[in-house]
Amino acid sequence: MSTVPASLHPSPAAGYDSPYEMLTSCHERVERMLGLLERLSEHVTRHGADTNARSAAADLLRYFDLAAPHHHEDEERHVLPRLEAHGHAALAERLRGEHRRMDQQWRALRPLLVTLTEGHAPAQGLHDVAGFAALYRVHIAVEEDEAYPLTRPGLDAAALQAMGDEMARRRGVR
Repeated sequence: MSTVPASLHPSPAAGYDSPYEMLTSCHERVERMLGLLERLSEHVTRHGADTNARSAAADLLRYFDLAAPHHHEDEERHVLPRLEAHGHAALAERLRGEHRRMDQQWRALRPLLVTLTEGHAPAQGLHDVAGFAALYRVHIAVEEDEAYPLTRPGLDAAALQAMGDEMARRRGVR
């Protein structure tokens, strides 16, 4: 199994001046990280907590501990309120609930990855990776196919700039 250190993973192609494109780019990175998680799960079963497994686990911890929560907060601050304002409260609540479920599932997976970074293969392997990945993938599809198209139209350049500025500010980016 080959892993790439998190610092070598490309940042989203879009910047804060294009917040919806940035959200979509983040989804592409989530997909790559989910693929890494799935490969890691298979790898650990065959090879245990070798160097590649430890490196991949560290990459996953960095991503899902830092970038993923920022992304969910971006959506909860900027996309979901617009859904509600445009009469799509049920969709907003669904996506909010999925964020909570993904967070719960991550909290169950996280200790197993920490164990791997410490050089020990979890006794039960990386359980429920498939459920975590499936939930994320369905969630991403709904956001890109429904939520973003419903909330992006009508936002002028100033509103998009304010959205991007807030996203950058929360991350400490100037």
